[in-house]
Amino acid sequence: MLSVVIPAYNEGENINIASDTISRIFESAGIEFELVFSDDGSRDNTWEFISKRAAADSRIRGLRFSRNFGKEAAIFAGLEKAQGDCVVVIDCDLQHPPELMVEMYERWKNGAEVVEARKSSRGRESPIYKTFAKTFYKLMKSSSGLNLDGASDYKLMDRKVIDAINGMKERLTFFRALSAWVGFKTEVVEFEVRPREHGTTKWSFRKLFKFALSSVTGFTSFPMHLMTVSGIIFAVLSLVMGVQTVLKFFGVFGEPAAEGFSTVILLLLIIGSLLMLGLGIIGYYLSKIYEEIKFRPRYIINEEISIKKEGSVNP
Repeated sequence: MLSVVIPAYNEGENINIASDTISRIFESAGIEFELVFSDDGSRDNTWEFISKRAAADSRIRGLRFSRNFGKEAAIFAGLEKAQGDCVVVIDCDLQHPPELMVEMYERWKNGAEVVEARKSSRGRESPIYKTFAKTFYKLMKSSSGLNLDGASDYKLMDRKVIDAINGMKERLTFFRALSAWVGFKTEVVEFEVRPREHGTTKWSFRKLFKFALSSVTGFTSFPMHLMTVSGIIFAVLSLVMGVQTVLKFFGVFGEPAAEGFSTVILLLLIIGSLLMLGLGIIGYYLSKIYEEIKFRPRYIINEEISIKKEGSVNP
């Protein structure tokens, strides 16, 4: 059986469309499936639509968080509840073409353990957003070795891949990178991002920047190493300028010259800024460690709609 995990936040207008479209595709292809909607604390009628669809169709299940925990939490909740031999993660807005799941499923049957859908283009995203995403992926590749260029959350994974991901106990997660980090036999298919059926994106630039910063620090200690390299560079420069100052003091370069304070002030400003930046990076990593060692759950499920073996709804 194929499980489809669908994270949703304020997607009331898209629940029925997503359910009907995905169900119709799998029914036509003769693929046994289940849909697992993960409601990330929506404030609209998303849960109401999920409940109605689950009551009408035994192949549809629903999870509802006690509050908004974020898309990453919604994905991992769905992965932990999915029962299929393989699992696909897809957005509820259908910007990821759902018909591609049939090809992904066939590749899985032919031996692929991970089938990753990569964006051949980023659709109608603004130039600023595209530049930001490109910079982020380059930074991730250079610092962690993970090539996420064009990557998305849209991918199919074998059950053993899901079990490996579910076995990771870290609280601060980045699904897109974790699914690449675990490895396994991976094949790639490409797709073009479609316009949303309804609604608008829930990602602001502030949220994206915060998420990118958390993701980079979650997979590499490169920023801390960067401060070490900067310290070495400034130590060398300090040695050179120290030798030059001593030589000038003894008049090696001619008459000793009365030096002003501009160079000293400039150096103090640079070194002071570097020290504050270094403390900020260390503090950020410490805050992440603090979040992890509290070991709070990634999410809290308030309601769950599943189907018992005898076919009755179990809220």
